[in-house]
Amino acid sequence: MRKTHLLTALAALLSATTAAAPASWSSTSGPDNGSGQREARTCAARALMFCEDFATLPPGEAHGRGWTTDAANGTLTIERDATRRSKHLRIRTEGNGRAFLQVNDVRPPANSFWGRVRLRVDAFPSAPDWAHWTLVEAAGEGPGYVRPLGGQYVPTAGKNLWGVGSDGGPTGDWTAWRESAPARAGVWSCVEWRMDARDNTVSVWIDGEAKPELTVSTRRHGGADADFVFPRFRTVKIGWQLYQGSPSPSSYDVRMDDIALDGRRIGC
Repeated sequence: MRKTHLLTALAALLSATTAAAPASWSSTSGPDNGSGQREARTCAARALMFCEDFATLPPGEAHGRGWTTDAANGTLTIERDATRRSKHLRIRTEGNGRAFLQVNDVRPPANSFWGRVRLRVDAFPSAPDWAHWTLVEAAGEGPGYVRPLGGQYVPTAGKNLWGVGSDGGPTGDWTAWRESAPARAGVWSCVEWRMDARDNTVSVWIDGEAKPELTVSTRRHGGADADFVFPRFRTVKIGWQLYQGSPSPSSYDVRMDDIALDGRRIGC
């Protein structure tokens, strides 16, 4: 009887501890690429191609192991978040500045990989019309910058919309935004993307929900009538860049956490 009571008490304690944990500290996520096995969400839980949750970094100017920064008219700092009981990366830019955490010497197997980032953008641009912004950019050997996470202020829709894009390659400069994928300011979201070199496909998930309308591939994209082809990826930049001058608002604040890259789905 005592053993039964002890097991019951331990089960209750574990249940209460799990329920009390904030969402950002949950130890599991969605299924791994349809396998039915649940994946760990924290950097310590499994070996990943790259992972940064800022937990061990001191507050202040951002410095880390395995990554550098790239900024112009922008800053990257590590902040404590009392609400989420964690630390995160704060990105602030002025005007059409940029500020990125840059992962170097990325060599994904078969030139394909998954990415995941939790983010919150305080405000998206409301001017000028067609203001274009990027949150993730991948480049390497060969022409072209691939932008799996970005978007644009679309005046005909009166809102900012998510869109996969590219520049510098044979298909030119484009962002394939969709009205069914509005970008929400002031809220934390978990965004995932997949780069699949078999058909140069980029796919996106937002808060665990697939967004097939955002998918682009070799012949299905938003650029010139040419094949969209990946470079051999060597760098991945995660942060914020706005390309138009004199925007409104005139400055931008973005929070990011739990940045990860791997050869298989990491999950939210």
